[in-house]
This record gives sequence, C-alpha cells and structure tokens, in this order.
Amino acid sequence: MKRRDFIRAAAAVSAVSLATRNAFAAESMTVYKDPNCGCCHAWTKAMQNAGYAVEIHDIDDLSEIKQKYGISAELQGCHTAVMAGYFIEGHVPLESVNWLLTERPEIAGLAVPAMPSGSLGMGDDPSASYDVLAVDRAGKATLHTAVRPT
Repeated sequence: MKRRDFIRAAAAVSAVSLATRNAFAAESMTVYKDPNCGCCHAWTKAMQNAGYAVEIHDIDDLSEIKQKYGISAELQGCHTAVMAGYFIEGHVPLESVNWLLTERPEIAGLAVPAMPSGSLGMGDDPSASYDVLAVDRAGKATLHTAVRPT
C-alpha cells in the first residue's frame, strides 16, 4: 500500500470511528459527585470517553440532589447524573445509559444501588454481578438489566 493510500485509509477509519463512537455525543450530562471519590471520577471519565459531554459538580453532601430527583435511600449510589430529563444513579453501565437515550422510556431514571464491585468505575470487571434498576416516576424500581459474569 502506498503511503498516500495508507494516510487516506487511516483518516477515513478515524472519521467513521469518531462519528460512531457514540450517537449521543451531543447529549449533555451533569454529574454530581463527591470531590474525593475516585470511583465517581472513573465513571465520569468513562462517560466522557464514550463521547458524552459531561459537566461535573463536586459536592460534599449529595443528599439534596438525591432528594430533588426523588432517589430513595434504597436506590442511592455514590454519584448522581442527570441528562435528557432522566437521572442516572450510581455505577450504571454505558449500555444502559445508551438504551435510556435510544428508547426514551416513561421512567424517571436508572439506578445501580450502592457501589457494586466490578461495575463501571468500580473496576469494570466482566465477572461482576449486579442489577440495573429502572425507576418509574412514582419511585418504584423494577429490574432493567441483570449484569452477570460472561
């Protein structure tokens, strides 16, 4: 392959990769997190790497944010993101965030309660086992996805 052809091919692949990296790159996400939390930072970085525009608010006490969005104590994770009229509570995987924006269901948001080991931001381990919950506008949670080892 000639050098010129290689450069053109590389440029084309880069353009396609950027265009398809995340169809929701124009979506803006606001993340409320503790300024000292490393796993919140890792989850936020993963959202940025996926192409989401992320605005970060470091807050020492997140209880007011969780109350504002009606996130009950049983559903709380260590950070709260808000986008497109939904909340994303805790270490929700990228696939579930993308699903939320694709389907636009009549729910308040998605939650991964607590801080499950191996979830996105908590090690992103393929052997992780945890649940992603869909939360309706009345605060009732149902199973959206059961993340299990592959």
